[in-house]
Amino acid sequence: MRWCGTSPEFKLAGVPKGTASFDLKMVDLNVPNYPHGGGKAAYQAGKNIIPCNTISAGWGYNPPSPPSGEVHTYRWTIRALDAKGGVLGEAVTQRKFPE
Repeated sequence: MRWCGTSPEFKLAGVPKGTASFDLKMVDLNVPNYPHGGGKAAYQAGKNIIPCNTISAGWGYNPPSPPSGEVHTYRWTIRALDAKGGVLGEAVTQRKFPE
């Protein structure tokens, strides 16, 4: 993953067969109760990336915004979902922001 725009870019590997979409959630490990939320992204078979800005800031997602001069660690949980919303797999990644 790399930070860019309002939501990061994710490189994908080992996407489960039957994946239709991804559910993405972000948690600030420094302030875990802050409601950053997340969003959904459609899966395009054969594509190995969730592009920058796939999740828009607004209802349901608040981008990283640590206080000026502070660096926070953000953890993303990404769940692969089938067409009915069933969970096929899950991955977790984290990075500091700003880097």
